[in-house]
Amino acid sequence: MTQRLKVVRGDITRQQVDAVVNAANESLLGGGGVDGAIHRAAGPELLEICRGLGGCPTGEARITPGFRLPAKWIIHTVGPVWQGGDTGEPELLAACYLNSLALAISHQVRTIAFPLISAGVYGYPLGQACRIAMKSIADCLREDDAITEARVVCFGDAACAAAQQALRETGES
Repeated sequence: MTQRLKVVRGDITRQQVDAVVNAANESLLGGGGVDGAIHRAAGPELLEICRGLGGCPTGEARITPGFRLPAKWIIHTVGPVWQGGDTGEPELLAACYLNSLALAISHQVRTIAFPLISAGVYGYPLGQACRIAMKSIADCLREDDAITEARVVCFGDAACAAAQQALRETGES
């Protein structure tokens, strides 16, 4: 499993994978952070196709072509806004990863790159977000060998350290 699940520091828009996951908002029409970076890098065609999708509820996922990204696909998922942890946030966050992976597998994706969903402006505590991400991805990889590599791409040092720690806690490192 260690070779299949990795934490890397970098820019998710430059990952050479079959699919990148976008931490989107419910409109799917772009925003800040990862969402804005993916929309800018993919080009205006992404906005046009997203307009026709009708949005995406929290915890679910939608797929579009990657357009100008190195990735063939963009999987858009909407993470929960942190409200203290008692309004279903952990389950919704896990659903983001699991639904994204299910969509990836159904589109024959072999390699995938995730951001840390909800850990930015949505305010999810970094350590908790990382543990949910790593557990969700690792559980899926144990059950299905279709995905040959899953990366969690971190933009900063604190996120990388937290993600590496969460990966160690899964027993997969």
